[in-house]
Amino acid sequence: MNINNFDDLLTAARQQPEPQRLLLVFARAEMPEKASPEQVERFESRSGGYLLPAVCVDKLPEELSGFPALLEESKATGQDWDMLFVAGMSGKAGFAPSGDEAVQPLKMMVEAIEQGRVSQFLAFNKAGEPVRFR
Repeated sequence: MNINNFDDLLTAARQQPEPQRLLLVFARAEMPEKASPEQVERFESRSGGYLLPAVCVDKLPEELSGFPALLEESKATGQDWDMLFVAGMSGKAGFAPSGDEAVQPLKMMVEAIEQGRVSQFLAFNKAGEPVRFR
């Protein structure tokens, strides 16, 4: 299945043979404190800077009605964000991973994003559209 938007991801997660738990990290784009003029220009054109995790949460696909609802829920945190990173955890024997089982993988995901290792995650912008990194 092609993932053309966040809601396609939800559909795919719900269709997996084993129940899923989604790991969600909302990150905001930041510019280095002592940015060079070139770095400032790249940041302002939305092609530079670094991503700083702002909020992380785990959800069952059934807890999400769609991207608009997730967007509204994210606004309630008071944290601004520019990029949403998503990973999935597969359950076993018909049971989804618990929230407790998601804690360590979520921490590892945050660390990976802080280190710029994002290619292993799906990424979406604020419109719920997939983002590809070069």
